[in-house]
Amino acid sequence: MGMRRARSTKSPPVFSHEFVIQNHADITSCVAMVFVVGLMFQATQPIASLFVTLQHNITVNATDSSETFSLFTCGLKDVFTTFFYLLICIIAHAVVQEYALDKLNRKMHLSKVKHSKFNESGQLLTFYFGSAVWGADTIVREGLHNINQLWEDYPHANMSFVMKIYFIIQLAYWLHGFPELYFQKTKKDEMQGRIQYTVLYLVFILGAYALNFNRVALILLVLHYIVEFVFHLARLVYFAEKTDVANHCFMVFNVLFVLVRLGSITLAFLTFWYGLQLSGQEAIDIATGNFNTKLFRINCLAATCLLQAWMMWNFITFHLRRLRERAAVARKPRSSSPMKKKGKGE
Repeated sequence: MGMRRARSTKSPPVFSHEFVIQNHADITSCVAMVFVVGLMFQATQPIASLFVTLQHNITVNATDSSETFSLFTCGLKDVFTTFFYLLICIIAHAVVQEYALDKLNRKMHLSKVKHSKFNESGQLLTFYFGSAVWGADTIVREGLHNINQLWEDYPHANMSFVMKIYFIIQLAYWLHGFPELYFQKTKKDEMQGRIQYTVLYLVFILGAYALNFNRVALILLVLHYIVEFVFHLARLVYFAEKTDVANHCFMVFNVLFVLVRLGSITLAFLTFWYGLQLSGQEAIDIATGNFNTKLFRINCLAATCLLQAWMMWNFITFHLRRLRERAAVARKPRSSSPMKKKGKGE
C-alpha cells in the first residue's frame, strides 16, 4: 500500500533513522503483505495463519439444533495475531495522519506545540469513536444490556468472533503507540504522558482479557471511550479557534467525566463484590479459565476503583489549578493600578 509523502529533494540514506521514519508506513505495509501472501501457499499457510486469523477456536454444538458454530478462547498464540494487527494499526495511523490531519494542519497554521497535540487528539478521536461504536454494537449483539450477564455463567472463556477481535484490536492499537513515539518524533516532555496512559490501557485490557472478565471490561471501555471522544473533540474544536463551541464541549465532557467515573465504580462493585461472589470458589481453575476467587475479585475491584479515583483526582487538581490561574490573572490589573496612580502623583 503506497503512501504519498512529501520528501525533500535530497533523499536520506537507506536504513537511516530519517529514511525509516519517512517510509515507515510503506515498510510496515510490505511486512503485513508478506503474511497475507503467505496464506496463498500451502507451505507457508500454517505459519501465516498464526498471524492473520484468530487462534484458539473451538467448535460448539447448538443446544436447540444439530448445527455447530465456532467460539474462541484466549491463549499464547494471540501474541502472533496481535503483532499482525499492530502492523495494521501503524498503517491506519499513517493513513489518518496523511490524508486528514496533515491537510487540516496546513490550513490551520498551528504552532509546533499545538501541532503535536492536534495530531494526538485527531488520532485518538478516530480510535475512540470507532471503538465506542463497535463496542456498543457488540454489547447489543452479545445481549450485555442486561447487567446480570456480566457475572452469570462465569467464566466467560468462550468468546464470539466479534468479541475476540475487538480485544485483539484494542491490544494491538495500544501496543502500536510505542513504535509511534519513534515514528512521530515525540518530544521528551510529551513522551511520559503518552507512555503512562498507554501502559494503563494495556495493563487493564490485557488483565481483563486474560482473566476472562471481558464482558465488564467491554462496557467500562465503551463508557470511557465516549467520554474521551468528547474531550478530544472539544480539544480539536478549540485548536480550530471555535471558542464558544469548544467551551460547550468541555462542559459536556466535565459532566460526563464525573458520571462515568461514578458509574464505573458502581458497575465494578456490582460485578466483583456482589455478582461474582454468588458463584465464587476457593481456588482458581486454569483449565477452565475460572479466576473467580476472593483474592482476584478484591484485587480487580481495588484496581478499578483506584484507577477511577486517580483519574478523578487529576481532574479535580487540574480544575483547581485553572481556577487559581484565573484568579491570579484577575488580581494583576487591580494590584498594578494603585502603583500607576502613585507614579503619576509623584
